[in-house]
Amino acid sequence: MISFLAARFSSALVVVLGVACLVFLLIHLVPGDPVEVMLGESARVGDREALRQTLGLDKPVLTQLLNYLQSLLHLDLGQSLYSKRAITDILAERLPATALLAAVALLVAIAIALPMGMLAALRQNSFWDFGAMSIAMVGVSIPNFVMGPLLILLFSFTLGWFPVSGMQGPASIVLPAITLGTALAAILSRMVRATLLEVLNEDFVRTARAKGLSEFQVLTRHALRNATLPILTLLGLQLGTLLGGAVITEMVFAWPGIGQLTVEAIQRRDYPLLQACVLVISVAYVTVNTLTDVLYAWLDPRIRIHGDS
Repeated sequence: MISFLAARFSSALVVVLGVACLVFLLIHLVPGDPVEVMLGESARVGDREALRQTLGLDKPVLTQLLNYLQSLLHLDLGQSLYSKRAITDILAERLPATALLAAVALLVAIAIALPMGMLAALRQNSFWDFGAMSIAMVGVSIPNFVMGPLLILLFSFTLGWFPVSGMQGPASIVLPAITLGTALAAILSRMVRATLLEVLNEDFVRTARAKGLSEFQVLTRHALRNATLPILTLLGLQLGTLLGGAVITEMVFAWPGIGQLTVEAIQRRDYPLLQACVLVISVAYVTVNTLTDVLYAWLDPRIRIHGDS
């Protein structure tokens, strides 16, 4: 298990390093000059060059990259070009909002997917099965930037139940969480159905039924417990994508999280802040996937053996 953990965490560090380098290079290829954004087009050439030297943007890209990696080793994300504030302070203000949105969206997805997937598996090829899978297909097909405005039109403008945007209390998170969680619920419900259908044909399930247990008891006590590995794997993989989907959802609902901060940094050509936002999202994604691998290996020792070999 120790060698398995060492291999997984080493590969995770390599991925994070690669992402940091790739993001840095891609950002510097994006058209636009942050100095021009900060000073305006009417600024004098001398003032632009002075600010460019102060920010270190006059150095070769490779030199800037090496300086950036050296700062990362000291956990120094630098300073925002736009606000002149420490980036760690800015991220500390925005991260809780994104974490809260992702957690609630995950709960929404599980609350929708488990009953729907279980019902579809128990009533295979019935009206309930086709209905649940049709709803799942619709959930996958509608993107966040369409689902969000539709929910706003219905529940905010028409019914007046929830705020339109912003973070104004517990009710504010309902529509963003539903928008972000429905796509995951659609994918997860299909996985729950497929996994349960495989398990329900096993001998131990037939034995449980022969003992006189109800279908609900068979499903919850035996079938669902043995179907958790693929479901946990999918949850781990999709939890990382929640952070990516949060960028669009946060912009639609003006949710003050990392996603909205990322778009603001792009608009302002704030290179250090944009790099930090993308790096945080990437690290979160890699961390979740790595922990999912570790959990999978802990639950199924065969994965550790295969990984060591």
